[in-house]
Amino acid sequence: MNTQYSRCFFLLAMLVPSLAAAQTEWIAIPSLADADASESDVRSVRFISAEAEPIERSTLMVWNSAAEASGGPPGWDEPLASDRPDFTEASCTVGRGVCQLEMGFTYFQDDLGSDHLQAYTYPEMLLRMGVYADWLELRLAWTYGNELIATGGIRNRTAGVEDLYLGLKLGLTPQQGILPEMSLMPQMTVPLGSDFSVNRVLPGVNWLYGWDINETFSTAGSTQLNLSVDGGINAEYVEFAQSWTIGYTLTEKLGAYTEWFVLVPAGVDTAQTEHYLDGGFTYRVTNNLQLDIRAGKGISGASVDFFAGSGLVARF
Repeated sequence: MNTQYSRCFFLLAMLVPSLAAAQTEWIAIPSLADADASESDVRSVRFISAEAEPIERSTLMVWNSAAEASGGPPGWDEPLASDRPDFTEASCTVGRGVCQLEMGFTYFQDDLGSDHLQAYTYPEMLLRMGVYADWLELRLAWTYGNELIATGGIRNRTAGVEDLYLGLKLGLTPQQGILPEMSLMPQMTVPLGSDFSVNRVLPGVNWLYGWDINETFSTAGSTQLNLSVDGGINAEYVEFAQSWTIGYTLTEKLGAYTEWFVLVPAGVDTAQTEHYLDGGFTYRVTNNLQLDIRAGKGISGASVDFFAGSGLVARF
């Protein structure tokens, strides 16, 4: 192999692994003409590099916009961003190295003709863990349900663990002007429950988007497609879910929200569309501890008549 080719392969062998180092900024690359003409002096061809300032990326992508980026995982000096108490989850992740535990209790009441339903769920545990990068979050949820249906003088109670929820949250974009902060959540339930188990894996996906309008108001929405099961005929169907929420900062520690959401079954005969309105309050004890209360009402015939609950969120 002649001297010119030897030098080319030598430079390529040095360049390829260096380009893989994302934090390195090349500031000078001498040409072969700068090297000594002798074959023995190939080592005089050097790359001069400087360590670049680390780039803090909280989302996978950014909008093609000149507007300033905002949002992303809150810092430890900022209030936590929780998925509860509303139906619409937060459009940001918790951030790398952060664990956030969200828990609560919800009571349900519904009258179905001659049937009267009373039910509750607890602890509604959701564990959110930031791993690898600020834009990636692992999610695990578990709860216990208790349901009582009274028909005339006959009472039928069912109690047990519901199926385990597993998911990821991927932070897609920050908010830039009118362009929203967005996240995507691939998710599923796995049949590890008892009396409330559907005995099959049910996958789904949830697209989240939100805007901070000013210091007082924010708004957000979610669009979901999930595989579900009609308990009456044990048949699978796709459920579309859409929500929209408006958040209010009332004081430094007190917040509130109002929300609408709908569940729309597709490809099934017995399940029906359910519309809901709900609202609630959050109270920030510290940046890392939040309390909440909520209540909601079904506004369509197939909806649960009333639900209410409370909970807490802790970040560590």
